Amino acid sequence: MSSITLIGTGNMARTIGTLAVAGGNTVEVMGRDQSKADDLAKALGGGATTGKRGAVPAGDIVITALLYDGVVPVVAEYGDALAGKVIVDISNPFNPTFDGLAHSEQTSIAQQVAKVAPASASVVKAFNTTAAARVRRHEQRWRFEPVPFGAEMHVERHDIAASSAAAGRRRSTERARPVDPVTGPLARATLLMFQAGVADLILAVHHLACPPASAQRWLTRLRLASTGGDDRRG
Repeated sequence: MSSITLIGTGNMARTIGTLAVAGGNTVEVMGRDQSKADDLAKALGGGATTGKRGAVPAGDIVITALLYDGVVPVVAEYGDALAGKVIVDISNPFNPTFDGLAHSEQTSIAQQVAKVAPASASVVKAFNTTAAARVRRHEQRWRFEPVPFGAEMHVERHDIAASSAAAGRRRSTERARPVDPVTGPLARATLLMFQAGVADLILAVHHLACPPASAQRWLTRLRLASTGGDDRRG
């Protein structure tokens, strides 16, 4: 089993800590508010302990269960105390309107963490596309089978009458059709053929299979492939 230190006392720290304890792992809780850390460790049970903020974490794995803007400063604050640790960043760096990232696409919070963490530490990104409620459902033993990279995706084809009304209704229907994370598939493709040379390809991908940033890069590559590499035609 592993030894895990949680830095943070919120919903994700509680959820991950609960599952870690249930799995027989040793858990330590650290937080800005010592009383909250103490309360969380007590609630987790299973011998969970608390550590003092800034001290060397007891866990070999250190999970920063923090909002994105607090991750890099906290890792920098702990400094050499994180030497040799596996640091797990679970943050989502969305901007205030939740329609984009709070940083450029050329970097990530995990990359920024790696720059300030000790050279001997390893940095991992995890849980950022999975809300606390979804993590808790792990107890139901849901399983998602990954699709091998490069595997073929079945494309549903539908020939649609050329009228704009019919086309609009079918587009709306396909876009509104949900992706079921339980029964799957987590990704599907639908090709709507309206007339010779005119078609819509609608891709629906659940965030469990592909987070938004990865989806954007995927769509960019698909557009380039469809235009022969000329982005001006996309």
